[in-house]
This record gives sequence, structure tokens and C-alpha cells, in this order.
Amino acid sequence: MSRHDDIKLLQVNYLRGPNMWTYRPALETWLDLGTLEDHPSHLLPGFNERLTQRLPALIEHHCGVGERGGFLERLTDGTWMGHVLEHVVIELLNLSGMPTGFGQTRSTSTHGVYRMVFRARDEQVARCALAEGHALLMATINDEPFDVGAAVARVRDKLDDCYLGPSTAAIVAAATERRIPHIRLNDGNLVQLGHGARQRRIWTAETDMTSAIAEGIARDKDLTKSLLKSVGVPVPEGVAVKTAEAAWEAAQDLGLPVVVKPSDGNHGRGVTLDLRKQDDVAAAFHVADKEGSEVLVERYIPGNEHRLLVVGGQVVAAARGDEAWVTGDGQHTVVQLIDLQINTDPRRGTTEDFPLNRIDISEDPVVLLDLQRQGLGPTAVPAAGQRVLIQRNGNVAIDCTAQVHADVAHAVALAARTIGLDIAGVDLVCEDISRPLSETGGAIVEVNAGPGLLMHLKPAEGMPQPVGHAIIDHLFASEENGRIPIVGVAASQGGKHIARLVAWLLHLNGRHVGLACGDGLFLGTRRVERRNSANWAAGHRLLMNRGVDAMVAENDAASILKDGLAYDRCHVGVVTDMAALGQLDAFDVRTEDQLFKVLRTQIDVVLPDGVAVLNAEQPKLVEMAPLCDGDVVFYAPDAGNETLSAHRANGGRAVFLHGGAAMLADGASETSGANLDALHKRYSAAGIDIDRRTLLAAVATAWAMNIPPELISAGLDTFVPELTH
Repeated sequence: MSRHDDIKLLQVNYLRGPNMWTYRPALETWLDLGTLEDHPSHLLPGFNERLTQRLPALIEHHCGVGERGGFLERLTDGTWMGHVLEHVVIELLNLSGMPTGFGQTRSTSTHGVYRMVFRARDEQVARCALAEGHALLMATINDEPFDVGAAVARVRDKLDDCYLGPSTAAIVAAATERRIPHIRLNDGNLVQLGHGARQRRIWTAETDMTSAIAEGIARDKDLTKSLLKSVGVPVPEGVAVKTAEAAWEAAQDLGLPVVVKPSDGNHGRGVTLDLRKQDDVAAAFHVADKEGSEVLVERYIPGNEHRLLVVGGQVVAAARGDEAWVTGDGQHTVVQLIDLQINTDPRRGTTEDFPLNRIDISEDPVVLLDLQRQGLGPTAVPAAGQRVLIQRNGNVAIDCTAQVHADVAHAVALAARTIGLDIAGVDLVCEDISRPLSETGGAIVEVNAGPGLLMHLKPAEGMPQPVGHAIIDHLFASEENGRIPIVGVAASQGGKHIARLVAWLLHLNGRHVGLACGDGLFLGTRRVERRNSANWAAGHRLLMNRGVDAMVAENDAASILKDGLAYDRCHVGVVTDMAALGQLDAFDVRTEDQLFKVLRTQIDVVLPDGVAVLNAEQPKLVEMAPLCDGDVVFYAPDAGNETLSAHRANGGRAVFLHGGAAMLADGASETSGANLDALHKRYSAAGIDIDRRTLLAAVATAWAMNIPPELISAGLDTFVPELTH
């Protein structure tokens, strides 16, 4: 079999917002199959068998058939390689831990060239999956070796490098369930929830309500204990020391056994427990001294380590720790036993995806110290049956939320409030968390800002807790969704004029409006940029602006095809015309049906309580009305327009011209609106050629935004067209 040339990836474009394919971000690739256009899957000997052997889970892909095995049926019947590449990439993403259910492949007007698109939560991960999928497909076509496991690992590594951590992802997922939009603000875990003035921000488990002062207090363990003790929260007695000798003196004064730890460390680093001998205390001092600015010696509290998560003053999750032991066999060293008996646990790993960490003695001096206290070292070979304690803390991953006593929860919540943290991880030691601390002698040993959530999301034992939902409920009241009113205008003629008029009326209605249109970028009445801002980037900037409490964005068909919409949903979506045909050949959009599919994106994203504003004179636009989740307002100059009449007969709203004024009709009732003839004359006097339909669309949009007719009329009377230059 002669080797087939590689499929050419002609261009790859990341669609950042809702687009003609899907509501969500997607990666669109233009493919040239070359000679493979004449070789669909059923005409490549052995191809289907090789592909399904390498990716057996392809049987789960429904494809257009709509049932399990649907894609394999298409393979058997014969499908083209662009479609196959789509499913290969999706499967690689599934295997790497980023489940992806959406993909489409469509032919273009050029023979052998296709547009293939798939859901892409992260651009870099998607590009990596595309490259690996392309290589896998070509190797399979040409019956060449390919390491699927290595390809999946590379995609997974890219995912670990680029995507949100599991704690942040859980919060974002909870926000998505509440229909709260989000924007990632950096390459890490800083995320904006909501838009504009109604946004909140998180950085993993820290929020914009997390006090910097409280974080500073939490880092100072001695100060934390002092404050907690002052409000009656039980804490272990302890003192700060500067030398190993002073540490031993303090241990004797407090009473053995004791704990030695850094004053400002975290994640349990440098913490040595249950110390009873001077040499051990001295060794523990040196370990702690390397981890923090000061060393604390505290009375040892017997019992299990617990981590309780407090959100908004309430305990929402609790996890218990366990000691890690190995049992000698008389043959293997301690290090080998750790790998054989502890690190083989599938719940342990080196990334945030695992609830328990792998134990590496070379990275944990506390483990070495505990071994020395047992008369052992890393290379020692324990006798058969000899139990060796490896780690006393750091294994907190057993859910015990349902067991927390009310008195314990009260003390823990009080500790978080005393420090001033809205979200806190409170470390507590007690023998039985289902009993009051006063009965067990338990105590709170640390209060941590920015706590990890993984132990509660993916416990090693017990039920996962919905901590992401708890954080979202803390940030947003039940009736809030973080959204500001958004108007999207899809127009190839007069779009910037509609956008500016609507923004002006919203401004008069008391809104601080962000406007992105062909005339530039505006904040209120101030133009901050003069360049064309009818694009995704400009709209995105407005959504990030905390001063914006309403937004108007102009979008033409080209911007939707290039980037998608800047917003996921809008309150009012406007489509005025189909005049862009002939301007979109670069996107292979050449027919009315193709343009319809692009422009309907603006209507698809209208919220259920929102409104679509459509030009009733354009039959294709009238067809968009049933696609809107909300209401529809039609506009046309002629009150006798057939679509307007039928819509009003069904109780719908419409706007039309009568005697030079805009009439606002709600069913059979009519209200006289703005004097459009006068406004049109002012535009003409300013040297601006504008169609009355454009002014009518602006009035309809303002009315759809519930701006009172009186304000619309007064606002347009005071609008100065000269200022739009």
C-alpha cells in the first residue's frame, strides 16, 4: 500500500464565544484531505480495525446515528477522514480527562476541503489534542506504529499545565449550574464570576471578600492561637522559641509530649508530632526552622487530624486524617516498602487530581525524623511483621462531614470568624469529632486561608461534598446570577448607530453603559478608544470592567465567524439585515442559508426573560423568531406589514412609523413614541446618511430593554448626531 500524504491543516481558529456551531468555545479547523477525499473509511483496507483497536472507546460515540456504536456504523458504511479526525480528537480529550461531547465536520465549496470543529474549553489543550489526533489518524491510515498512551499523556500534561485546577474547576462548574457566567483572568486560577459591576472573583478558594488582614493573621500561627484563645476557642498551649535548647526548655514547661512546627508554614510541612525526648525535639526544631520564620513548641493533642471547611460562617465539609504505616517482610527496605504498600494506592499521586500524595522521603524531613525515632533509616530492612510508622499527618482525605458534632461546628465557625476569613480550612485534632471538644480534650491547631478543596471533592473514603456549590451560594444570593443587561446588535448596515442610540438611552435611564461598536469603545459618554471595537476583544474588556452595569455590543457576521460573541447570553439580541452576503467569501459563507446560520447566533443566546428584535421586512429574519428563548419585538416602517399584523394579533409587540413618529404597539394598544423625522433631519444636517429603519430598530431595542416610551422620546430629542463623529 502506497503511503497517503498527510491531511493538511489549512487554518486553525479558536472561537472564544457562542458561534455558528455551538454556544460554547470551540476550535475550528479547515482541512484539505488531498487524495484521501477519494478514500473514505470503508475503502482503506484494515483502517477501521486498526482505528478501533487503538481507540476502543469510539464505540461509545453516538455520532449522527444517535445511539451507542453510531460512529462505528458510519465507519463501516464509509465516512470521510475529516469526520474521523473529529472523533479521534474528541476521544483523545476524553481519555486525557477533559470530556468533550460536541463536534461537527462539514464540506466547503472547495473539493476535498472541510471545516471541522469541536468543543474546546482551553485553546492550548485543544490545539495539542488536534496535533496528536492528526498524527494518530495519519499513522492509522498508513498502518504505521503509534503510541496512543504517550499521546494521551502529552494532552493530559498540557491539560495540567493550562486548565483550571480541580478546586477552581469545581467552583466554576457550580457557577455554571447556576447560569452564572465566568471569565478566566490569567493562566492560573484567577476567575471572574459574573459580568461587569455584578462580578465576583475567586482565586482557587480565596474570594474578593477574603481579607488580606485575615490572611496575614492566619499565616502567623502564634497570633492566630492568641486570638482564638481570647474568644474561648480551645487551642494547644505553646510558645515561640529561637533555639533548640529553648525548644527543649519549653517542652519541659508545657509537659511532654509536644509538637514542634514552623509559625508560618503550610500543608503540614515541618510539623513533627508526639515528641518526648530532647534529641528528638532538637532535631524537630531544625526541621521546622527551615520551613518558617519562627518555631513554635506546643502541647501535643492526642487524636486524629481533621480538616473542616468553613464557608460564609458555616461548616460545609469535614475530612479526617489517618496515619500511614508499612509492615516489614524482612526483605525490602523502608523506601521499597513505602512504594509497595503505600504509593501503589491508586488514590495517591503527584498532581491535584489525587486525594492523597505519594510519599517521597527525600522531600519530607519529618518522615526521616520519625524513622530515626524508631531506630530506622530509609535503607533499613524492617523485620517480618514489624510495623513502621511512616507519616503521622498529611493524609486527611476521609470524609466525616455527617459526624461533626454541633458544638465542634460552632467552635470551628467561630475560629474562622475570629480570624476574619470568609473561607477557611480549620485544622482540628480530637479523638472523636462526633463529641464536643470539651469532652475529648480536642483543640484547633491552625486556621488556613485559601484551603484546598480536593479532599472534600474527591475523598479517599466517604461521600464527596458539594463545596463548590457552597462557595457559589456564599458569593451569590439565590436570586442573583451575576449578569448585567447586555444588548447585542448584529448588523451590517447601521449597527453602530443603533448601538450608540441604545447606549445613550440606557445612560439616560441611569445605567453606566459600556459600548463597543464600529465608532470605538465607550464608557458612559466618554470614548476611550476610536478604533473599530465591534469585535470580541472589545466586548470582553467591557465585561471585565467593574464600573459597567449595562453593555451594548455591535457584532457583524465576520466577527461572529472569526471569534464568536463576547458574551454567553444577552438580554436583547438585534438582527437587522442579511446584507453581508458577498463580504464573507473568506469564510465560505455564500448563501442566505449559510448567513442565516451565522446571524441566528445572536438570537440563540437571548435569555428566556429577554427579547429578540427583528426586522419584519426580511423574511429570513422573521424565520429566526421561533429560535428565541424569550419574546420577540418586530419592527418595520409600514404598520400594515403582514408579519407585524400577525404578531400583534397574537398579542406580540411591534414598532412602526406613523406620521414621522415611532409607534410602540403591544397587541392592539398603541403608544406614540419618538419623533424620528426630526432625528433623521439632525443626522442629515450633520452629514450622516442614515436609514429610518436604523432609527426604528434603535427605538424597538430600547423598548425591549424596558426603557419607558417617554424617556425614549425625550432621549432621542436630545441626542446630538454630531457627537458621533
